[in-house]
Order: sequence, then structure tokens, then C-alpha cells
Amino acid sequence: MQQQMLWGERVAGAPYPFRVADLAALPDDTYTYEIVEGELVRMPGSGIEASRIAGLLVHFLWSFVLPRNLGLVTTTDGTYDLTRPGDPADTVLVPDAAFVTAGRLVGRVTGYANLAPDLVAEVVSPSQYHPEMDRKAKLYIERGVRLAWIIWPSSQQVDVWRPTSPTAPVTTLGIADSLDGLDVLPGFSLPLRDLL
Repeated sequence: MQQQMLWGERVAGAPYPFRVADLAALPDDTYTYEIVEGELVRMPGSGIEASRIAGLLVHFLWSFVLPRNLGLVTTTDGTYDLTRPGDPADTVLVPDAAFVTAGRLVGRVTGYANLAPDLVAEVVSPSQYHPEMDRKAKLYIERGVRLAWIIWPSSQQVDVWRPTSPTAPVTTLGIADSLDGLDVLPGFSLPLRDLL
């Protein structure tokens, strides 16, 4: 994996391939850690604006999902093991917000969920750019996510990714548009003015 294609910093000196089981031994520091095809990647905090947007989005998602018993919403600590059977290296991602349809998670999950969420959202921090965030969106879609929102606070836009267009966003929304849950979260709509 080329370092410039990562949305965070590759951790030098980490054993390769890095495994899901090794995540628990990482230090409890200020970083968020992900595994991308066996590479350990760390990301610093996103900053106040990205955190505010992620928190608001989770609030709006929970406000829609909870009264309807539609499933589970996770925040920036929700960790998903997206490793497929037969993959030579593990992939574990931590979206800023995610939704999993009711019934897909059986029982109480105390560790990492070993499935792809139905919906993920990433709020882009100032140190992240299109090539690496496109790579992350593609990875989500390739691993089974049905709807991905890549939120760009600086330009007040959202790239919408779907499996029907795995190599590019199906659309880019502007501030006058609304996020739509489509067939993943039918009925969910959020004007971007209320989020950005």
C-alpha cells in the first residue's frame, strides 16, 4: 500500500501484517487507529469543527433510528472489522458515524463488530484530501457498505458513494441539498444547512 493513499499516518515499526487482535495492545493515547490491509494507520483528533459535525450527524441519525427500532448507530469509537474470509491481511475501520440495520448484530457486541455497516459517514479533517478519502470510500464500498457519506466541511459538500458506482461518488451534494438515507435508511433526510 502506498503511503500517500492513506488518510492517516502509517505507523513505522509496526509489525506487518498488523492484526485485529493486536489493536487491544496499542497505547491509550490521543490517536485513533485503523488497519488497512495489514497496515497500521493512526489519525490525530479531527478538530472541533469535524467533531461538532460528526456529533450532530449521530444525533440526527439516532433521533430517526431509535423511535423506529431500525438498528444501531455508532460514533467515532465504533470499530468495524471489515476483513473478508480469505483476506491475507486484516482491515479494521472506525467511521465517524455508522448505522447497522436491526438484526444484523446478534446479541450484545462488546468488541469490534465483524461486519460492514450499512451506512458510514466520514467528516474530513483539514489534513485529509480527496485522493486518500476517495480511497477510503472505495474501501468501505468494496467491503460491503451500502451507502457512504464523505463530508467536506471546508467546501460544504458531501460525496455520496454507493456500490452501483464503486470507483467514484454517485453524486456530490451542496449546502442547498439534503442527505438522503435512500434504500439503506428509507425516510431519513437531513438538510445540509442543519449539519454544516
